[in-house]
This record gives sequence, structure tokens and C-alpha cells, in this order.
Amino acid sequence: MVAERPKVRLAALDAAMLRLAEAAGPVHLTFIGHASFLIESPAGVSIVTDYNDYVRANLLPRIVTMNHAHDTHYTDAPDPGIEYVLRGWGRDGAPAHHEVTVEDVWIRNVPTNIRRGAGTEYDGNSMFVFEVAGVCIAHLGHLHHLLTKDHLEALGRIDVVLAPVDGSYTLDLEGMVEVLKSINAPLVIPMHYFSQYGLERFLARLGQEWTVQRATEPFVLLSRETLPKTRTVLVLPGR
Repeated sequence: MVAERPKVRLAALDAAMLRLAEAAGPVHLTFIGHASFLIESPAGVSIVTDYNDYVRANLLPRIVTMNHAHDTHYTDAPDPGIEYVLRGWGRDGAPAHHEVTVEDVWIRNVPTNIRRGAGTEYDGNSMFVFEVAGVCIAHLGHLHHLLTKDHLEALGRIDVVLAPVDGSYTLDLEGMVEVLKSINAPLVIPMHYFSQYGLERFLARLGQEWTVQRATEPFVLLSRETLPKTRTVLVLPGR
């Protein structure tokens, strides 16, 4: 586990700012691979998470988010055509802070810490929250520790969690299960696993308490009306 620093600065939340867009149509979520997803809003805003040089979407996104635990989660040379590049780590010792509204999408971040050698890099990772068409999607990034009450309050209500389930480079298996229980979202989509064995191990454990579903295509259409009524893990095939 990574030691928590007192008074970690989190993304500010103001209830008056929670404007969940109700644009017509569902959110289109595609698993590209590793920790990268393509999120497409009803208004056509495109976002790629953990944008990097190795696994990319087949289109140029308007927005990208990045984390820098490893170079498979960021790039030093994002395409200049990308309108918004949101880095999950801060500069000059300050945590990253993002609150960005683009048409029908609101994006914010909640910083967390990462292991760095034998020490801790405070606020070196961010969980990004995407609020679009009434659905709140949280990408946990390269999460290295359990979440505090402050983290959970900053996240707010989450409908879909994109969770790293490798069980080693991020959190161990039981640690990730504890995180997912604390967030308590109705839908979990696994990412960041390095083998079928690693994925199946996670599914076997979470399947004791969640319903497990496997999609045949790498995408899912999300809306408030189609969110599962019971806690569900949905596996999307990716590369």
C-alpha cells in the first residue's frame, strides 16, 4: 500500500456544479486495450483515457486523459490536433486539478498517490470522472492504494467504474475488491490485465458477489435506463 499524505488536495466538488447532461441518446464506450477507452457522447465529443504511444483509437479524439505511472498510460508527444490534454499528475509539487466542460461532457479528476521506487509520489495519479448523458463514469487510472473517505466524497455517485485488475502493478486482488465495494457502482468494467489468467482470477473473486457478463463486441451503450439493477461486471474484449 502507499502511505497517505495528510490533507491530500482533491478535485473540488460543488453540488451546484453537478450538471449531468441529458442529451438524447446513449454514451458509446469502447475498450481499446490496456487502460484506454474511447468515450463518445451523444453530442459527438470523443475522449480517450490513458492516451499513450502504444494503444490508440482509430480516430483523433477531442479530449485525452493521461497518467504517468508507466509510459503505457501517457505520451510526451500528444497529437497537436487534440483540443484538450488532461494530465493526471501535477507540476511544481501541486496536484493536477481539472474541471472541464465540453458540450455535453463534464470531466473532473481526483488525485491519488503512486509508488515510485521505494517511496511515494503524492498526487502522481488521477481518477478521472466523466459525467455525460446522466451517466457518471470513473476511470481509476493506475491506482496504488485504498480510497479514503475524502476520495469517495470527491468521486461522488459513480455509475460505471473502469478498474485496473492486474492484481500486482496496481492494487492486489483483495485491495481492488475493497475499492470497488467502497465505490459501489452498479457496473464495473475491467481493464489493465496482462493475461487471461489474471482476468479470470479477478472474475472468479468478484463473481462471488457480482453478476459477471461477457460481451462479444468491445463496446457498450450506456444510459441511466440501461444501467444494471444489481452489481455487474462486464468484460469487453480489447487488444
